[in-house]
Amino acid sequence: MSQLRDAAMTSKAWPFEEARRVLKRYENAPPEKGHVLFETGYGPSGLPHIGTFGEVLRTTMIRRAFEVISDIPTRLICFSDDMDGMRKVPGNVPNREMLAEHLQKPLTSVPDPFETHESFGHHNNAMLRRFLDTFGFEYEFYSATEFYRSGAFDAVLLRACERYDDIMKVMLKSLREERQQTYSIFLPVHPETGRVLYVPIKHVDAREGTVTFDDEDGRKWTLPVTGGQVKLQWKPDFGARWAALGVDFEMYGKDHSTNTPIYDRICEILGHPAPEHFTYELFLDDNGQKISKSSGNGISIDEWLAYASTESLSYFMYQKPKTAKRLYFDVIPRAVDEYHQQLRAYPDQDWEKRLANPVYHIHEGDVPESKMVVPFSMLLNLASVSHAEDRETMWGFIRRYAPEASPETHPDLDAAAGYAVRYYNDFVKPAKVFRAPDAKERAALEDLKGRLQAWDGGLDPEELQSMVFAVGKEHGFEPLRDWFKALYEVLLGASHGPRFGGFIALYGVNETVALIDTALEGELV
Repeated sequence: MSQLRDAAMTSKAWPFEEARRVLKRYENAPPEKGHVLFETGYGPSGLPHIGTFGEVLRTTMIRRAFEVISDIPTRLICFSDDMDGMRKVPGNVPNREMLAEHLQKPLTSVPDPFETHESFGHHNNAMLRRFLDTFGFEYEFYSATEFYRSGAFDAVLLRACERYDDIMKVMLKSLREERQQTYSIFLPVHPETGRVLYVPIKHVDAREGTVTFDDEDGRKWTLPVTGGQVKLQWKPDFGARWAALGVDFEMYGKDHSTNTPIYDRICEILGHPAPEHFTYELFLDDNGQKISKSSGNGISIDEWLAYASTESLSYFMYQKPKTAKRLYFDVIPRAVDEYHQQLRAYPDQDWEKRLANPVYHIHEGDVPESKMVVPFSMLLNLASVSHAEDRETMWGFIRRYAPEASPETHPDLDAAAGYAVRYYNDFVKPAKVFRAPDAKERAALEDLKGRLQAWDGGLDPEELQSMVFAVGKEHGFEPLRDWFKALYEVLLGASHGPRFGGFIALYGVNETVALIDTALEGELV
């Protein structure tokens, strides 16, 4: 354990770098609350999405890294902002006309359009918890509605009354002049309509802990800020929540970064040191546009998991969190193969390299063995040339290539075979474009075909690769990658592909001869 901790204290892996920043907060004394608190936030106006997964996963990785370098207990809170007013009716839910009657009400006061839960907020919170539980995250769930109404937030809300002017100074600097005239950090919940009101506050009484305002009809009201009768605007709410809970770490997307000084200062005004935070870059769709859950571009978590494992998605999320990345279907095969490459490398690495290996963080140090004896990219090409419609067809080839493998002993390979068939039919097949070989390529293919017909060297991928390599050299391909590019374009209908020797070993020598014949006869074009 000491060897692991020593390596972790100098590791350049980003979860350990962040964990050490959190630990530095308590280098002089442990936290009075007895634990270090990590938090993630969720806006329940819509269903959980792939960004939610990434945020909780990355925070969990930092939490586990912290537990390696410190004995201070930790907690992770997933906080749902379900007291926010519903500003618009989502486009992907039933009973939309009914929902329109409840605009601006807290989400936990809006009837559930699915008619399964107490409210729309409760429905989406249940979806979130089911979502997080499916992936085995360890967390505590907090509802903003319960937080406000139970009195857990009262002390900080009363402090916000006392320090109202100081908080307003912070906020007004960030607002346009016309917005400054009507802005208040407090949003009253109308006692009769139940709607969250965006109205000017006429008076804040710090001694009584109340706010006075006129509603939309001009009627004057005075409400206590406690007990859920008033909520905070979202930016003050961010900082106030940190102060109320004693949050030590929270990460969020780059779109929040300009507000970080506001959140921090409000937290400090309310009596608590600002937490450490980590700003990650946003994901882009296939056109390089920012992914938005409202517009539905990009890829959903269910779509990813239709074609690959959760671990491959975790691997993608681990990689370079401060770099904007395209999150679209074409990144899946590479993520799968790189994940298994890292699994295979892990057992032979020292602790320094292990802690920098993504699979350490994906599996919290309990790293399994990879049984993926065939790369996912190779399975895609196999599905292509064999016209496989199911994983059983794929296994007919896999067993010949790897006789020791079976669906029972290699479950990750079995799952990948099914994923490959689905991915090939949905994405690769529609985009395949074959071409005829030119004269030089035709001569080389005839030579390769002849050598394969005379081949008696078994199915060793490296020996087959050397033979394919020799054909390209002897036929004057320079650079040699032009020869392999020709193989892919003529035989597989793609501009890139697997190591061709490995492909022959998997698909079969006789089958590859037949494939070359088909191409030379022009039947693939």
